[in-house]
Amino acid sequence: MQFNGIYVPVITHFNDDFSINEAGTMSIIDGAINAGVQGIIVGGTTGEYYAMDKAERVRTFNLAKEAVAGRVPLIAGVGALRTEDAIYFAQEAHKAGADCLLLGAPYYAIPTSEELVRHCLSVERATDLPIMLYNFPDRTGAPMDEACMERLSMRPNFCAIKESSGDINRVHLLARRFPHIQLSCGMDDQALEFFAWGATSWVAGAANFLPKEHYALYHACVIEQDFVKGRKIMTALLPLMQTLEQGGKFVQCIKYGCQLEGIITGPVRKPLRDMNKELKREFEVTVRTVKTTIAKICNSSQKA
Repeated sequence: MQFNGIYVPVITHFNDDFSINEAGTMSIIDGAINAGVQGIIVGGTTGEYYAMDKAERVRTFNLAKEAVAGRVPLIAGVGALRTEDAIYFAQEAHKAGADCLLLGAPYYAIPTSEELVRHCLSVERATDLPIMLYNFPDRTGAPMDEACMERLSMRPNFCAIKESSGDINRVHLLARRFPHIQLSCGMDDQALEFFAWGATSWVAGAANFLPKEHYALYHACVIEQDFVKGRKIMTALLPLMQTLEQGGKFVQCIKYGCQLEGIITGPVRKPLRDMNKELKREFEVTVRTVKTTIAKICNSSQKA
């Protein structure tokens, strides 16, 4: 499986009583595809999977498959604390028709490198689907270190990694030591660096509401190989990325960004709480500036 372009970890539309709005969730996925994204990820952190029970998570797999309808690849997040649960979600994603799995380390348990390898191999053997690994040690406490990658890279199903450590040396390591594992940007404020080191995809939460702007950076760097233009676009995106990565309100910002674009999202589930009015005002100005600036960059490039 090849990973190219912008992959959106879609949000989940909740009703005011926090139940899943199935029609709304499918509409969000349909809108993302119509906006031109290259892939859909369901069951990721941006979709608030951690606040769902088992039946709800499986239900979102099936909703996503129906909404995607074969138009783009569908990746299902199957991360779980217990290996048995990760296997269960992988099997259910396979039944639902997912094209690929997204697999991170078990959170909170803090497995050793060897234990993490065994966890990943157990999930891989359960379905034989392609797997995009997800390295996010700030969330899980368990990095996919070099020894872990050495072992997993021997299995062809581990074909990509979403790298979200924030450590640029990891990008260098993955690009140089594991070129056969496709590198996907999972740290938004380092997207330019990822593309410079050969990444051809970006798992971008903010593409839920700014897909064209994210694709503009991908297109400049990966398709046109124009890193001068890419730096200009990244400069425009950075204030937004810094808010998302460092503001502590990632999912809330994504949902509010969608609302600014007329996409109905509903609330975030507990334990998260909504953004306050001041943060909303600041975020709205940031989004508006990003859209205006990138449009100018792209327009001037076309005229030239």
